[in-house]
Amino acid sequence: MSLWTAIAADIGQQLRVGCTYSTHQPLAGGDINRAFLLVCGNRRFFVKLNTVKNAGMFAAEAAGLLALAESSALRVPRPICHGTHLEHAYLAMEHLQLRNSGNQHHAGAALAELHQLSEPRFGWSQDNTIGTTAQRNDWHDDWADFWSELRLGYQLDLAERAGHARELLPGRELQSRVGELLRAHKPTASLLHGDLWRGNFAFDENGRPVVYDPAVYFGDREADLAMTELFGGFDQNFYAAYRAHWPLPDGYPLRKTLYNLYHVLNHLNLFGGGYLRQARTMIDRLLAELR
Repeated sequence: MSLWTAIAADIGQQLRVGCTYSTHQPLAGGDINRAFLLVCGNRRFFVKLNTVKNAGMFAAEAAGLLALAESSALRVPRPICHGTHLEHAYLAMEHLQLRNSGNQHHAGAALAELHQLSEPRFGWSQDNTIGTTAQRNDWHDDWADFWSELRLGYQLDLAERAGHARELLPGRELQSRVGELLRAHKPTASLLHGDLWRGNFAFDENGRPVVYDPAVYFGDREADLAMTELFGGFDQNFYAAYRAHWPLPDGYPLRKTLYNLYHVLNHLNLFGGGYLRQARTMIDRLLAELR
């Protein structure tokens, strides 16, 4: 059985409808996975492919999409099935017609509504990935401990193994002092998208905000907001609407740097030394606030 026939059969079994493979075509975008439009008769599906060793990444992504769907504010592509066939891992989901422009005021309010979903502790029921990097989500009662150990510390471990230990040595001091930076900050453990940059956000044909490619966990809502500012693409209407629904406490600009350091270190670990100077600059700025 061919890969595409197998995926179509899996889709049909999950939806309990006939799903006979017609054709497929590659779609642009994405640095981690290959993306395709799969056509089965008059039905269309979005399919992501990777290697078998990354099957767990797709399983966690499907679980994350389902978690995000618990909030009716933001639309997510509904995951249908995931699995492996021969050397491939796949994730099939609802195909959405997406566009880049839409009502950013509505989107900001929708994100604030998503963040109202909360848990007593920080973490998630399973580990997942940020890009292809493993993301640990062990439950923690203390947010500073969670961030120090599972976010900043984990990325520093990877960077050191890649040969950046000397340049990032001050990062270890920062890791040991995360509690000082966050001493007066007691966030709610909100449901986060976890990787909310402009490339994982769009609008559907009705103008409703859509998010996808999540790295879900329960954490400080400011971590999601911080990432929206890392690479741009969200306008002031977005932030004004968010703050109108749920104002931010004092100190966010400094915490934004701490939270975005995680993503810059991850880009260093995924894509190489071009992010090293940016990471070091962020570390030095944060340490300067503690001296």
